[in-house]
Amino acid sequence: MAALTVALLGGESSGKTTLGQALTRQLNTLGIGATLVPEHLRDWCERAGRAPTALEQAGVADEQTRLIDQAASSGAQVVVADTTAMVVAAYSDRVFEDRSLHAPSLARQARYQLTLLMGLDMPWQADGLFRDSAAMRADIDAVLRRELQSAAIPFQTVYGSAQARLQHALRAVGSLLGRPLVAHDPLLEAGTGRWTCENCSDPECERRLFSGLLNARSG
Repeated sequence: MAALTVALLGGESSGKTTLGQALTRQLNTLGIGATLVPEHLRDWCERAGRAPTALEQAGVADEQTRLIDQAASSGAQVVVADTTAMVVAAYSDRVFEDRSLHAPSLARQARYQLTLLMGLDMPWQADGLFRDSAAMRADIDAVLRRELQSAAIPFQTVYGSAQARLQHALRAVGSLLGRPLVAHDPLLEAGTGRWTCENCSDPECERRLFSGLLNARSG
């Protein structure tokens, strides 16, 4: 059986790594063999002490894809990818005005069974290394949404606390695996074991969810 690949997308300081680690850990706790593929771009920057140049972007994107493919052939049931080539393409577009990486990155993204886009409700935090700004994070989010929508690739946006994001991801993975992964989940349809919110790339649905979170915080 082929591995189910969960692709986590988002700009800097959007919660990809936190969710990826938590989701991988919880899936393994539930007896579902899961492996986490870390963000190659961050590893590259830490080793080089700088961000990639325009000519180095394609190599970084290709290596991210290779690592995901390698994990998918390792025998794991679920592969959790802490970013994909799409994020590298989005930065290449935003920083270097180079859109040439979008087409190959979208072709790769379309092969992944589940795409989760990190919401922008988490406070932006500098890391003292390569993060730019909350504005850059928002710009990358806009590029990712534009490209996913233009290619008709379904995605779900996750919001809320770390625990809320984990539960969202578990529901989505459970729906694809055909088994509930959140105990006593009120969002499962009674008697069906199916999550009622499986198509969260609906912008109106997402707007209502985000508005509800903001209202809850201000109340």
